[in-house]
Amino acid sequence: MFSLAEAFPRQCREALALAEKVEPPETDRAYRNIVVCGMGGSAAGGDLLGALLDEQGAIPPRTCRDYEVPNWVDESTLVFACSYSGNTEETLSAVRQCLTRGCDVLCITSGGTLADLARERRLPLVSIPGGQPPRTALGYLFVPLVSLATRMGLLPWQDWEELFSTLDGCLEDWGMESASRSNPAKRLAVRLYGKIPLLYGLGAWHAVVADRWKSQLNENSKCMVFANAFPELNHNEIVGWTLSETQASDRWAVVILEDGQESPRMQARARITRDLVRGKAETFTVTARGEALLTKMLSLVYLADFVSLYLAALYGVDPYEIAAIDLLKKSLAELD
Repeated sequence: MFSLAEAFPRQCREALALAEKVEPPETDRAYRNIVVCGMGGSAAGGDLLGALLDEQGAIPPRTCRDYEVPNWVDESTLVFACSYSGNTEETLSAVRQCLTRGCDVLCITSGGTLADLARERRLPLVSIPGGQPPRTALGYLFVPLVSLATRMGLLPWQDWEELFSTLDGCLEDWGMESASRSNPAKRLAVRLYGKIPLLYGLGAWHAVVADRWKSQLNENSKCMVFANAFPELNHNEIVGWTLSETQASDRWAVVILEDGQESPRMQARARITRDLVRGKAETFTVTARGEALLTKMLSLVYLADFVSLYLAALYGVDPYEIAAIDLLKKSLAELD
């Protein structure tokens, strides 16, 4: 798992090269919305694409994590089908509905039924390497989405070189060979050990990153984690801190995810919130790297990989195994 995490910058470069070999559909359709069909690690790329589109695009996005797609999906909807294995039952069901409704569908997968369907229907297909846990394949699942969306005019030009060079720097600073005293990922994992982390994104796209942190800590570190985002949490969750010490005593820890350039109003919200929870929880602030939004998002996401793996080491658990998910899938298969 550590080797896979350290390969992430190289994975992103390879994913871009694979995506650039695939031509998006030539069409005169005026798309009114974009849907990414996926589950789990395969859906994480859709969430990040949606955050980019919200900030930089002109067409509303939606990630569909279900067997059914929304009623409004029709021929004016552009669909990205993402399944790392190619056999995710919810995604296959949703994609078949989209095809029935006349949608343009682009597929990203390592094989399976989705790849067969793409070849049968002559759909654009980005074939990515398989053989690893989907949550470690985010570069393969996300970078092609951005590449295709950019070439289709749905997103502006992206600074790939800044992204790659920043991720290289992150690996140098956060990787296994970096000493604990100067490694922010190792230091944060130590501070979160034995705690209940609450991940607070300082804005809309930060909320997506907080959800990714949550899922990585859930699956790799095997611990309960909660995620929320400003400013919404200041309208409800902040009141829950009133009696928090009666629920978990000194076990709470807040991690605020920021890019460092938020508005003065948002910065004030974070400052006041830290003051309100002082004495009830330790608080930590993690700042993104880079200038471009794509770089900021992925640098924060990448940090979660290392923090979750170091935390798994501290807990003495295997970050690879996901026994609860495997048991659930086995039980569902027995119902068929």
